[in-house]
Amino acid sequence: MGRVLITGCSTGFGRASAVELTKRGHDVVATARKPATLDDLDAADRIGLDVDDDASVTEAVAAAGTLDALVNNAGFGVVGPIEKLPIAEARRLFDTNVFGTMRMIQAVAPGMRERGSGTIVNVTSLAGRVAPPLGGVYAASKWAVEGMSEALHYELGHFGVRVRLVEPGYFATDFQGKEPRLGLDGPPYDELDRQWQVSFEKLRGGAEPQGAEPVAAVIADAVESTERRLRWPVGDDADMVLAARTSLDDEGFEDAMRSMLGLTW
Repeated sequence: MGRVLITGCSTGFGRASAVELTKRGHDVVATARKPATLDDLDAADRIGLDVDDDASVTEAVAAAGTLDALVNNAGFGVVGPIEKLPIAEARRLFDTNVFGTMRMIQAVAPGMRERGSGTIVNVTSLAGRVAPPLGGVYAASKWAVEGMSEALHYELGHFGVRVRLVEPGYFATDFQGKEPRLGLDGPPYDELDRQWQVSFEKLRGGAEPQGAEPVAAVIADAVESTERRLRWPVGDDADMVLAARTSLDDEGFEDAMRSMLGLTW
């Protein structure tokens, strides 16, 4: 068992991962921007951490001590067409989702590299492999983390440090309710928004979405596994879409998705 720092533990995947890894006997360092949200969480340590702030990252990692694993989970999403999404909002999202992840890696990787062991788990998304309409900026941030992690897999793997990407499909967490919706209150993209919401329900198959626990279990598996596996998709929708994405060319994949989802935009 090891000592694991998890970012973004106030809700969702981060909180569920803290619970799961604690159950499995790990010493969990749970972190959140607002540490009061962690008061009722059973963890070895609870620390305030803002991944957007260099000083906060430095202080939290120093307080956490020697780490066997890092789970980069903190992040948020925005919904809106590329044409209408404010650049300032995109920058804010990238600072957390991409540069926040990079700040944590740069703070933790040197110690792992010097010890010749450790695991870094970066939580991305199905959107980090397949970009949906109206989710382009969020997808771009997750594609960026995917690319960074693939390079890191080679860079740190040489020193005995494992890198994993956990790629959830759709799961019911507080994440979705917090997403700002921009540029969708009228033409020209309100019709796409209406169509995509119907198509998205078809993609999910009409079933009630699961909570964060299945993703937490995969995150914990990724922390504990010694296999050389980079990508860890989670969810039936992720498995289905990625199987189609990897077996078809771009045009074939688009045709298949349009046919299955009934998207005419």
